[in-house]
This record gives sequence, structure tokens and C-alpha cells, in this order.
Amino acid sequence: MGNKIPLSQSELCETRCGETITLSAVMAVMAIALVAVAIYKLFYTDDGTIQLPGGYKFQRK
Repeated sequence: MGNKIPLSQSELCETRCGETITLSAVMAVMAIALVAVAIYKLFYTDDGTIQLPGGYKFQRK
């Protein structure tokens, strides 16, 4: 941990903290959209089965 280099004054002025919050908000919206699509497919398919990439399979009984 001794290899830390302090930021210069100009680098400190260029740092923006809103980028992390924006990225987190976009990722949260994408996750909610994915879950909404999965639930929609689960309840509106004839057999009540969906299969997601990665081998995940859900079935409504």
C-alpha cells in the first residue's frame, strides 16, 4: 500500500463524483427491466416456462 501517488491540484479539480451515481442508477434500471421482462414472459407464455441465458430455467406451476 506504499505505492500511492497523491493527485495534483488540477487532477483534484477534474474529479467528478456524479459519474459513479449515474452508472449505479443505470445499472439498477437495467436490472429492474430485466426482471420485468422475465416476469412478463413467465406469466404471458402458454406453457409458463422461460429459459434465460446461462442455463436458468423458470416454470410457473
